[in-house]
Amino acid sequence: MKSLFKTVFIIIFFTGITRLLGFIFRIWLSRTIGAEALGIYQISFSVFMVLLTLVSSGIPLIISRLTAKHIANKDKKLEYQTLTTAIIISSILSLVICAIVVIFQKPISHIFADDSCMIILLMLLPALVFSSIYSAVRGNLWGRNKYVTSCSAELFEQVMRMIICYLLLCGIWPIFSGAVGAALSLSIACLFSCLFVIFLYFKSGGRFAKPNNYKEIIKTSTPITLIRVASSLIQPVIAIIIPLRLVSAGYTSSQSLSLFGIATGMTLPLLFIPMTIIGSLSYALVPDLSSALAKKDENYIASRTTTSLVFSLFVAFFIVPIFMGAGENIGSFFFDNSYSGILLSSSAWIIIPMCITNISSSILNAVGLEIKSFKNYIIGSIMMLLCIWFLPKYVGINALTYAMGTCFTMSSILNIRMIKKQVCPSIKLKKYFFMFVCFLIPTAAITSFSTNILNNFMPLFFNLAISCTLGATFFILLCLIFNVFKFSSVVIWIKNNNLLKNPIKHKKTSHKV
Repeated sequence: MKSLFKTVFIIIFFTGITRLLGFIFRIWLSRTIGAEALGIYQISFSVFMVLLTLVSSGIPLIISRLTAKHIANKDKKLEYQTLTTAIIISSILSLVICAIVVIFQKPISHIFADDSCMIILLMLLPALVFSSIYSAVRGNLWGRNKYVTSCSAELFEQVMRMIICYLLLCGIWPIFSGAVGAALSLSIACLFSCLFVIFLYFKSGGRFAKPNNYKEIIKTSTPITLIRVASSLIQPVIAIIIPLRLVSAGYTSSQSLSLFGIATGMTLPLLFIPMTIIGSLSYALVPDLSSALAKKDENYIASRTTTSLVFSLFVAFFIVPIFMGAGENIGSFFFDNSYSGILLSSSAWIIIPMCITNISSSILNAVGLEIKSFKNYIIGSIMMLLCIWFLPKYVGINALTYAMGTCFTMSSILNIRMIKKQVCPSIKLKKYFFMFVCFLIPTAAITSFSTNILNNFMPLFFNLAISCTLGATFFILLCLIFNVFKFSSVVIWIKNNNLLKNPIKHKKTSHKV
């Protein structure tokens, strides 16, 4: 289990740096190209992400599994053949998709609210080809336990994109402007990252070989790809519907795109910050529970499930009052846009069901209930689509966050019901939930009060530093006073993981965070 923690630490470290750079880049990009151009880019990018899911979702996962299998069997030739076959399949599929988009660009352009969205999508297409190759090679690196190598390739891509985008928009080659430069920078960065990951593959001893197992890869990767494509289709649908419904509600096309850009390019990235922590826990939780499931240790599964859910609640409720109380100043500081901060304050509550949905989905996936988890997500997505269709007329761009909140709330409730029914019948979260709600109200009030007072005589940076620290400290103190949060629990959690080979000894592990 020590190797598990080493792996998780590596992933958290590299993911944290990559996301931090991405967050800084998004701030710079929003300030450079403006909200309207950012909205246009986000619409095109959401469609691009669906196409990317088609070529780089199922195949990398299958390649990692097959690679690990071939390494265990000490069959390097078959390992090399598998990767070569995957690269050929991914490349052909991506080229076919690109050709379809180019040939049918006129009818496809009718789905966009703005004509320039199609131009942006065309600029992004080269990234599709490069990413298909990159993902297949990266899948092999994961299967060979080359975690540092694999994560460094992702970090390299982010750094290259930042450099190239700056050169295209502001540097020595300022020949492109707005969303066009942002899209082109991604394609160029993907080219460099593709070449870089191939270099790392050969440097680590990899080779190419004659392909021979097309049928196996296509057959095993197709179901995974279809499930993930179905999930990703929601994003472009939202990107298309929201601007159109805002226009029908009385907004101009420019206003609707600007609001959409603010919501998706400025507010949502902040709302997804807690997912860095929850996502790392989810990643570690799947093999952890799977191992316990193989040993049929129901007590361990119940204990770890409850602890993980309570910890997710803690993370969510820790962030929400800070965003509620200091949201407007946060938006002004990071994006120089106070309205993005107002949206942040009003929509911070969605972090709670979002975190629960993420961790509960991982639990269900770990115990073989991924299809039911996906069905719960579909039910929540249907609710979300209904909200974004009917609510813009009444609440404007807030319909987007209301819709997402509805989706996550519905999915989290259904997931918890499924966990209670088939994984952990004794799970009890109501006590913690209502206790955290009671902590949230005074924490948000103190954060808001201190922020408003400090606005009168202190620079924005120091205002945020003091008010957010005050709110965070107050919330932690409440958790300690009411015996919800214990520092000793972290030590217990680590010890239990290190002794997972004999988890039956730890039946009485505390469920407290």
